[in-house]
Amino acid sequence: MWNKDYLNLSFVRRKTRKIKIGDVVIGGDAPIVVQSMTKTDTRDRRATISQIKRMKEAGCEIVRIAVPDEEAVEALGEIRKEVKIPIIADIHFDYRMALASIEKGVDGLRINPGNIGKKAKVKEVVLAAKDKAIPIRIGVNSGSLEKDLLRKYNGATPEAMAKSALRHVRILEDLEFNLIKISLKASDIFRTLKAYQLLAEEVDYPFHSGITEAGGIISGSVKSSIGLALLLSQGLADTIRVSLTAQPEEEVRVAFLILSSLGLRSRGPNIISCPICGRCEVDMFKISAEIEKRLASIKEHIDVAVMGCVVNGPGEAKEADIGLACGKGIGVIFKKGKLLRRLEEGEIVPEFVKEVKSFAKKANKLKTKNRKP
Repeated sequence: MWNKDYLNLSFVRRKTRKIKIGDVVIGGDAPIVVQSMTKTDTRDRRATISQIKRMKEAGCEIVRIAVPDEEAVEALGEIRKEVKIPIIADIHFDYRMALASIEKGVDGLRINPGNIGKKAKVKEVVLAAKDKAIPIRIGVNSGSLEKDLLRKYNGATPEAMAKSALRHVRILEDLEFNLIKISLKASDIFRTLKAYQLLAEEVDYPFHSGITEAGGIISGSVKSSIGLALLLSQGLADTIRVSLTAQPEEEVRVAFLILSSLGLRSRGPNIISCPICGRCEVDMFKISAEIEKRLASIKEHIDVAVMGCVVNGPGEAKEADIGLACGKGIGVIFKKGKLLRRLEEGEIVPEFVKEVKSFAKKANKLKTKNRKP
């Protein structure tokens, strides 16, 4: 593979404090963390636990759960016992839900201090969080800003969003609490970017970043990719969520694809896939989709080429760690640039997947061996 070092690309992170959500470090020089939120009814314990386990398998490192009422709090206790991933309780309006969630063993809270009542109630939550070293995420959303800020700034502007966040930060700081991370989310890219830029001038707390309400799997992935690339390029993200109208596992996969494409994190195969043209002489739509589906469980980061014709196929396949190049009713597998096997069309998918999984397993063993002192 070619060396991209000459591009001299660097994503310089802003200097922030470090906090810990469970055993996951956020901020400072820690890796950018991928998180998502459950989309089940929290009160449905079995469905929520099952979804969290699928999220974790996809690579999710922190999960956020809505806790709207006492029944959800009771479910949260059982959920906390059955899943091995840091949990953040998402609280709005009722400070008692935050207190109860802390008692159930959550690793973090997401609140807006301004919407959970009088200062005495906020203080009670903050003191409880402080006692157990539980961080609080201040979550500002353009769709729910304070009315006085909307009037002052003539709408949900970046300035209004940053001001709202600072207002909430000062509430916590006045209570001598600094285990804080902050999110400033809007559904459009440039308002979000500007809000983070403004706030970065004022605080050194880590940022949770993303484009909220981004859309479905296609439109939302595109919007999130552009928005997060801009935020990451300016060091304005310490933990990210891709917000899609889709299953949370898809959010996690897209998040890792974004980070991997930018060289910031790597998880799972990097699939180099043929766009398909009139020269293709196999059912490449079916072959490519099935291969990608069957490789979704691989955690090792390897380059996998899936190519459909004899023009660019062999070259791309040879450059990848392991690659497939197809001709008329056949496919050939290359491993590390060398021809490995020739396959008939009917055996392309199962045999190629088998070779990729074998390659990934060996790569993982080698990495594990090299880590040992």
